[in-house]
Amino acid sequence: MAHRATHPQSLASVRNAWRADTYRVAVKHERQWYAAHNMTEIEQSATRRLLTNGSLLAAIDIGSNSFRLEIGRVQDGHIQRVDYIKESIRLGLALDEDRNLTPESLVKAEQCLRRFRERLTGFQPWQVRAVATQTLREARNQAMYLERCQAALGYPVEVISGREEARLIYEGVSRLLPHSDERRLVIDIGGRSTELILGKGYVSAAAESFRVGSVSWSGKFFAFQQFSARSFEIAEVAAKSVLEPAIDLFQRQDWERAYGSSGTVGAIGDVLAESGWGKPTISLDGLRWLKSQMIRAGDLDKLRLGGLKEDRRPVFAGGVAVLAAAFELLDIQEMDVAQGALRQGVIFDMLARDDQTDVRESAVVGLSQRFQADQGQAQRVAQTALHLLDMLELSDDWQLRAQRKLKWSAQLHEIGQCISPSDNHRHGAYILDHAEVPGFTLAELHRLGLLVLGQRGKLKKLNADFSDRLFITCLVCLRLAVIFCHARRLPELEGVRLCTQPNGHRLEAPTAWAQRFPQSAHLLEAETQAWDKTDWTLELALT
Repeated sequence: MAHRATHPQSLASVRNAWRADTYRVAVKHERQWYAAHNMTEIEQSATRRLLTNGSLLAAIDIGSNSFRLEIGRVQDGHIQRVDYIKESIRLGLALDEDRNLTPESLVKAEQCLRRFRERLTGFQPWQVRAVATQTLREARNQAMYLERCQAALGYPVEVISGREEARLIYEGVSRLLPHSDERRLVIDIGGRSTELILGKGYVSAAAESFRVGSVSWSGKFFAFQQFSARSFEIAEVAAKSVLEPAIDLFQRQDWERAYGSSGTVGAIGDVLAESGWGKPTISLDGLRWLKSQMIRAGDLDKLRLGGLKEDRRPVFAGGVAVLAAAFELLDIQEMDVAQGALRQGVIFDMLARDDQTDVRESAVVGLSQRFQADQGQAQRVAQTALHLLDMLELSDDWQLRAQRKLKWSAQLHEIGQCISPSDNHRHGAYILDHAEVPGFTLAELHRLGLLVLGQRGKLKKLNADFSDRLFITCLVCLRLAVIFCHARRLPELEGVRLCTQPNGHRLEAPTAWAQRFPQSAHLLEAETQAWDKTDWTLELALT
């Protein structure tokens, strides 16, 4: 988006471009799904149901090492596993020198996702959530790759940020542990990233993602599957250099017990348990013994370790090196192997969004406060925008979806004010395009950013999908609310009515109201002219 970067080839412009492409791909595919099922807008909104006992939810984790499908059944606020499928794709080894994912890896990914799609036959879009992690965060050809993956899977795929991945990992780990007030450190070593989280109970207090993982470290330091004391030393020193900022963020006095999540930690725990080191707990001594066994073997072909699955062997050394570095850097003596992981966290997050404990609500409030937005004005604009939305008499599902987006965009519409009062909408959009906000995907943040950017001024600057009626509905209500609240007080809207038309909206107001509030009437006249330059109209009728 040109308005946010002076130089078209700058990192910011590239990042904005792929985020916009990701959003457009997601919206496009959602529409294609409905069209393929011959569903009207009314029928689409009727597909959404509150989750009850017996409802099925599915999570797809498109990871750097493996693709995983988890299906769970809702039962009394908990999730019972129904099915689990895992395939080792090694996406993290498929980035070329230009950080593009190779065509060969795309073929493997599509084949896997088509198999997942068959298992998901009959699932509605609201029952399925697919997330992609570090490798797709890095890939320059992300938009094309996502579009092909979404076509193969039949459902939208979201690229989540590193901190959001960490938050969801903690959600999955904590929900499958006995409830406790202990302070926890959770470590998840993935294929190309490692997530560290501090938390207590079900709430994470600090979360961070680091670009070091089992697949990338195996490819970089054990490319020929040769093991030596020197290769492990080099790999661990390199891992420590990446993880070094964690020393201040995750200090030993801040946690009581350490847990490890996901494939790498699980594989190490299985090997140690099979070798007589007791329950699925990883000790510092056990980790040192494991390294010595690998160094003694010398290479992968000679390595004989009970409990080590064949698909884990090629990336095992890199994972061991990263975990050893984390143990030493963070003074960990013992780590329990946790059952929960990202995919469970995604399912529990879907359940939380449905039962009104959506973490995004508090995240929006926190972001607004961090940038010192005027809370009173945010509340006035939100209240006015939602009042206008209620006039449109949307279906229940559309109403709920629009309410959330509209409320959040109103709460955040002035977060750029602290940077520049005159250009606050542009700065607010920039913040949302570059912030990591708990609970939100990159595409969701980009959509909110478009609403914040579009709160006033020319509409064509948005570079948005103007065929998306839900987006247009939110945009109209937000822009009108900003106009009505221009005097920074709650407006008087008696007699004012907003209704939909086939190609736009119609705003009706008494002539006496317009005479009483001439500035508002003047701004509304200008607003109708702004919409005349789009495919939509806003008609102003004074009665």
